[in-house]
Amino acid sequence: MKNFFSNLFGRNNDPKSIVSFDVMDALYSHLYYVESQFEFEMKNVHNAVSVNLFTFPTSFDGYEETQKELEKNGFKNSYEVLNELYKKINIDPITPDKIEQELEFDYLHIQFYTKPPERIKKEMKYIFHNFYIFFCCTNSLETNDFRIMYKFGHFFDYIKGILEAEFIDINTPKNDIQEIGFNEFKTILQGICQYVNIEIPEGVELPSQENLLVDEEVTAETFEEFINLVSRGNADDKLVKKQSKKLLKNFKKGPDNYPESIEAHWGIFDSVDCWNSDWKFDPEDAEYFISEMIGQDLNFAYPEETYSHNLFPYIQSALEKLDLELMTYDTHGDNYLFFVANKSDVGRILALSELTKIEVNQL
Repeated sequence: MKNFFSNLFGRNNDPKSIVSFDVMDALYSHLYYVESQFEFEMKNVHNAVSVNLFTFPTSFDGYEETQKELEKNGFKNSYEVLNELYKKINIDPITPDKIEQELEFDYLHIQFYTKPPERIKKEMKYIFHNFYIFFCCTNSLETNDFRIMYKFGHFFDYIKGILEAEFIDINTPKNDIQEIGFNEFKTILQGICQYVNIEIPEGVELPSQENLLVDEEVTAETFEEFINLVSRGNADDKLVKKQSKKLLKNFKKGPDNYPESIEAHWGIFDSVDCWNSDWKFDPEDAEYFISEMIGQDLNFAYPEETYSHNLFPYIQSALEKLDLELMTYDTHGDNYLFFVANKSDVGRILALSELTKIEVNQL
């Protein structure tokens, strides 16, 4: 049951934006009547997009773990949390008589990853974005509007995490992380609509004209294509086929087979000209090892006292003249596993990376 209260502010009524009440309300209806949560894969999005419907108080009160979080954060029940959130987003508080009636108040939680801004690529491979959508009434007794709260990063205390989220205007990001997340949120919404067959209203300016869903089946040939691209066609055909069969077998076992999968991923790069480096390296090392990888001398200009990841722009500039790009396999450690790809293949390599769960990154 939806119950919302009036506020004094204008509606989110841009008819050209996909971040609109009509789209949010259609998504809410799907979550309420069909499935209260789902995950799905989108092209060029790291890991699955997660969409959930949560309800005050039933999603919180009565669960031992959540009750501990409520008490730890100084609340007796989740209605008190909801009123704190409503205070932030300019929605009238829930009155005691409504609480006594144990009315339910729903909101949406959408989560996804993006690449980080350039300035923090060394510290973070991906940014985890959380968007919370609360419905309300604007100059109406009927639900006709919504408010968005936002927080980036993972959190282990859900109550604390949502309380730390901020009220945002999707069109006015305050920093580069928000700018990336807010822009991608529009594409994510389009992907959600495509996944659950929500009809997007006419006149909405779509963020993308492409099919956003992953519709390729992963086969041995998928892994063969990946290895051939990251090796620039220089891997032994018999070894490629052998490795691809092993990779497919591990892939079908799912995430529980993580150690074996990682071992198989490293096996790929045994057959590829690559450079396994500590996170700290000198420009002379880069010139030597990249020259070895591409089979010709590579020299690049760089400012004095420039090392490690600060060298990437200068390396890439030199490689770009050869239609090449330096990339890395994500080791999840404090080292790089570099390889060189044809510039024209980078987009496909990243798409196959998402498809096969072999994590490679641009630098």
